[in-house]
Amino acid sequence: MRALVISGGGSKGAFAGGVAQFLIEERGHDYDLLLGTSTGSLLITHLALGKIDKIREVYTSVNQNSIFSNRPFTIHHKHGVNSIGINHWAVMGNFMRGSKTFGESHNLLKLIKDTITPEEFYTLKESHKELVVTVSNLSLNQVEYKSINDFEYEEFCEWIWISCNYIPFMSLVRKNGCEYADGGLGSMVPIEEAIRRGATEVDAIILHTEVTHLNRMPSRNAFSLMTNIFAFMLDRIEQQNIKIGKHVASNNGAIINFYYTPTILTTNSLIFDKQQMSQWWESGYLYAASKSEQASQLEPE
Repeated sequence: MRALVISGGGSKGAFAGGVAQFLIEERGHDYDLLLGTSTGSLLITHLALGKIDKIREVYTSVNQNSIFSNRPFTIHHKHGVNSIGINHWAVMGNFMRGSKTFGESHNLLKLIKDTITPEEFYTLKESHKELVVTVSNLSLNQVEYKSINDFEYEEFCEWIWISCNYIPFMSLVRKNGCEYADGGLGSMVPIEEAIRRGATEVDAIILHTEVTHLNRMPSRNAFSLMTNIFAFMLDRIEQQNIKIGKHVASNNGAIINFYYTPTILTTNSLIFDKQQMSQWWESGYLYAASKSEQASQLEPE
């Protein structure tokens, strides 16, 4: 059984889309199992359907308003670098409405439902493919994996949305008596889950460089400090997931093909820039093509 695993990474998901496009269209990979965390969960439905042009259009046209119903930060572009500041009025308004987070992302849920039609959902549900999204149950302190096989259209769309909710900047969702948030808080790269579900070969797209060589700029305000802290934590979780995935694969005789970003794409994946994301999609495709060519050259004749 072949599986595609796509890590979390916010706007960097555009790069993953390019990699997946090459693997599906040029290498002919037909995945039985597709698992996504956060931005990865947004990609897997259309990748499974083979509607790559459609999801590419979404990823290369999305902006901040497509995601946030209440955006808690401002974006400043200075000396070629994007940084974020606090949108004080938006944050105060959110707290006055009783929200537990700085911002809200209900526009993203609407975008998901506008992008995935009920017909597409039931086509996937009736196919041989299994789609799984990762969410973090904060109430029970555990990671949960939600399969398309277990839910109807409305609820599965909601689980995709929950998988992407990067708190405290996006919505905290209370569901089934528990509080849920971004799956990346517990499992950035669900390789172990893919093998547990029977995968014998895994293509894992990691939205991070293989070797850490980033020296972050000093924090400019409380929000930039918070994003730096979360980025540090998620990097550690990601590395742990990869180590565990390699160990489980070794014990089960499974193969993992890793696709890392060759360079640092951004230091803040909450910023959705259409032009930048279009370039990342193309970069992902070209990177996968280059990696494939190198692999073929190493194969014995």
